[in-house]
Amino acid sequence: MIFLLPATLIAQDAGSGNLEQSVEDSVANEGDSFRTVGSTTVQTAFRKVPDEDLMGGISVVDVPGIMEKNYMTFSLENMQAFVGGFNGSMWGMGNYLVLVDGIPRDPASINPAAIKQISFLKGISANVLYGSRAANGVIYITTKRGGNHDLRINGRVDGGINVPIRYPNYLGSAEYMTLYNEARQNDGLSQLYSMESIYRHSTGEDPYRYPDVDYYSPQYLKEFTNRYHGNVEISGGSETARYYTNINFASSGSLLDFGEAKDIRGNNFNIRGNVDFELNENITASVGAGVIYDDQNGVNTNFWGEAASLRPHRYTPLIPISMFVENNPNLQQMVETSNYVINDEYLLGGNQLVSSNPIAGIYAGGTSESVGRQFQFNTALNMDLKGLLKGLEFRGQFGVDYQSSFNQAYNNEYAVYEPNWTAYNGENQISSLDQFGEDAKTGVQNVSSSAFQQTLAFSGQFNYRRTFDEDHQISSMLIANVHQITNSGEYHRTANLNLGVQIGYNYQQTYYVDFSAAVPHSAKLPESNRRAFSPTATLGWRIGQEDFMSGISAINNLKLYVSGGIVNTDMPIPGYYLYESNYSQADGAWFDWADGLSRVTTHSYRGSNPDLTYVKRKEINAGVEGSFFNNLLTVNGSVFLNRMDGGVIQASALFPSYFSTFYPENSFIPYVNYNIDQRRGIDFNVRINEELGGIDWTLGMAGTYFDSKAVRRAENNKYAYQDAEGTPLDGIWGLQSSGLFMSEQEIADHATQQFGTVQPGYIKYVNQNSNDDNLVNSQDQVYLGKAGWNGAPMEFGVNLTARWNNLTVFALGTGQFGAHGVKNGDYYWVNGDDKYSAVVRDRWTEETKNTASYPRLTTQSGSNNYRTSSFWMYSTDRVDLEKVQVTYNLPEKILQNSSIRQLQVYVSGANLLTISPNSDIMELNVGGAPQIRFYNVGIKANF
Repeated sequence: MIFLLPATLIAQDAGSGNLEQSVEDSVANEGDSFRTVGSTTVQTAFRKVPDEDLMGGISVVDVPGIMEKNYMTFSLENMQAFVGGFNGSMWGMGNYLVLVDGIPRDPASINPAAIKQISFLKGISANVLYGSRAANGVIYITTKRGGNHDLRINGRVDGGINVPIRYPNYLGSAEYMTLYNEARQNDGLSQLYSMESIYRHSTGEDPYRYPDVDYYSPQYLKEFTNRYHGNVEISGGSETARYYTNINFASSGSLLDFGEAKDIRGNNFNIRGNVDFELNENITASVGAGVIYDDQNGVNTNFWGEAASLRPHRYTPLIPISMFVENNPNLQQMVETSNYVINDEYLLGGNQLVSSNPIAGIYAGGTSESVGRQFQFNTALNMDLKGLLKGLEFRGQFGVDYQSSFNQAYNNEYAVYEPNWTAYNGENQISSLDQFGEDAKTGVQNVSSSAFQQTLAFSGQFNYRRTFDEDHQISSMLIANVHQITNSGEYHRTANLNLGVQIGYNYQQTYYVDFSAAVPHSAKLPESNRRAFSPTATLGWRIGQEDFMSGISAINNLKLYVSGGIVNTDMPIPGYYLYESNYSQADGAWFDWADGLSRVTTHSYRGSNPDLTYVKRKEINAGVEGSFFNNLLTVNGSVFLNRMDGGVIQASALFPSYFSTFYPENSFIPYVNYNIDQRRGIDFNVRINEELGGIDWTLGMAGTYFDSKAVRRAENNKYAYQDAEGTPLDGIWGLQSSGLFMSEQEIADHATQQFGTVQPGYIKYVNQNSNDDNLVNSQDQVYLGKAGWNGAPMEFGVNLTARWNNLTVFALGTGQFGAHGVKNGDYYWVNGDDKYSAVVRDRWTEETKNTASYPRLTTQSGSNNYRTSSFWMYSTDRVDLEKVQVTYNLPEKILQNSSIRQLQVYVSGANLLTISPNSDIMELNVGGAPQIRFYNVGIKANF
């Protein structure tokens, strides 16, 4: 755990310090109601501590310092470049708890400009006081507070563009039709498209009769879309009351460039503020609130999803009226009665198969608006109880958040038309139209997808801190902590209830001992097991304080710690009441008595287990922190080993076979604590500061390396190579490919693959149990590699800052290595009538069989080929240039006669470059909006 020194000692060591910083730190945030002067403090579990006393696996990020050189749009943006051990999860543990000012909240609900500090509580002793829901780690976001100074206003305005990185690459009509004919021929079917039809589609001379629709062309999409952002901070106050307000507005457009989609825009308005009171010398209080309005207008169709599935030749999106046969009264009447004549030139195209399509939907399907509202409120009270006992204080905090969302839409019906063509004087003309559907505008606004979430949180604590004989410091806390989250559509609330205790001692700020523990309560468990004891302990040594270190000039500071314990958590338990047996009326199953009456049978779906208990995170971690060579180099790192013991499963391998039957379907198998998961690894932060050539350089690097293992699993596999036990937790399992079959003879000589039809050009799989059978089936699936679901085995981030006079250049990059992905989905697994992507160009044919990298085409299911196997795997190794920003601060002498204290202008780019052998895969979104590069210009002024 971490250690809080008494305020008296902090003040002695602080020096003159910064008054504004000291006032902010004095605000009653989780138990720290004492004034500190000049000491950098870090928010940890229920208290703040000086950063020199951090131990137990904690990292902290100074967000305002980053924002001075790196404009961010999300609170946790690129944090892996600043925090070792954080790579989308903490130490690979999965979902973590996010607290904003002590209340469980979405990190996206707080904009970076309003954040003072982010604490990453990774180690077991760092987060135990938050109870069961914090077992995978805690991210604590501390917002800015007011100060004892006159009114200050900080403003920021940004404008930027989002540029798509990559679109899916689909084949045009002629190439698709040609290859589809080939696929049919492979399946022994006749060709569907004539050579003349293919030729007509290929020329592009008559795109209305022979369409070649490219949904990703400039006809439908913009080259870029814009984003605007504005932020205003207002702060000030006096000794007795201090205030802070943050007003934030962001607006972004859409890439779609036609119909109703031209007006798509998302707007987010976020205002939050807080006031801190000093009621008297013993009582302080604070109150804070936030309101978020989020409106995203749109259209009633999924353009990106349908663009990934509609074949290019299938229909004509727009039918030109100019191509109608002249003086045809039927055609003229269709135009006159249509509600949707596009630009006075076109009717909406379609046919019976695509009577609803994204182009028509965007022009005529109506509009929608996604509406979100959030209200956040929290208050705290601090009481110095030195009148009862010197060093004793009480703090209470209460928070309530409510958020709701719904969709409101005008849903229109529309008709589409399929043209019938005739030739007149050598020109194609439309002689008639087949109509599908009817135009209808009801004018009724429909409300749907209503949802809400409510969070209630409360904590109360007694803190005791004293210094004896100037050498002995004691800190302790007794805590009651609860939060409850209610989601619409969920019967049972998500709750976290626990008691916590912390006792710490340090001698001369050199030797540290800490004991922190919690007693959680869980409604997921039987009444006898709903409470458990979670103990942790930490030993720390600031070896740099020792006399024998004073002669070593190269070492400015050195600190060591070791921490360990057990935290009980119910997060991995997959549901409520699993300890009870479950019986239910069977559907469609009856039995008869001799009286001739039929009665419904009862089925058992699980047995009971009154001994079901918590999953236990057992961990030991150790760390080192130091600064060297006159603070040229600072290093800190951790090594950790933890186990999640007692994972809850319902496994037939643990019970006799008669515990479950297939007909009638019954199971008496209970949920039990059985699985054991292990994670181990290291994290590190390295920082170098140096002046070279008149330029101040700062280089920072943070990284994580970890691996995981399934230590125990309930398995009864015939073959050991199929055991998950001993393999990584995020393993990819499938068949091992050995290339493509080259001939019928090769198929005949190979083990029989039982996944459907096999032809030359189909994927060939390894028969893992060749000594036992001559078959390839599910028993030949093996571990293929790591997926990196909770982070790649190795992830790192690098940030570089160069300052010269008033000019600052900042660059940030990230990298990951050791994980794999699997190409799947219709973009890669092309079968049936799927749209063809460019990957099929490398298909197997008799002519290309020696160089082909894609299986033979088929219009059948392709069940042999399109399944998880090593054939479809790829490495996700990558290095990304995430951010570059150039900032210029106007010289103070230019501003000295104005009310502006600081004026800063900057340009930046984000998501700029990916270096990877598979960047074409990782930069691609299929069925959704594309990944983007963001270019921004901003100006910031402090008044």
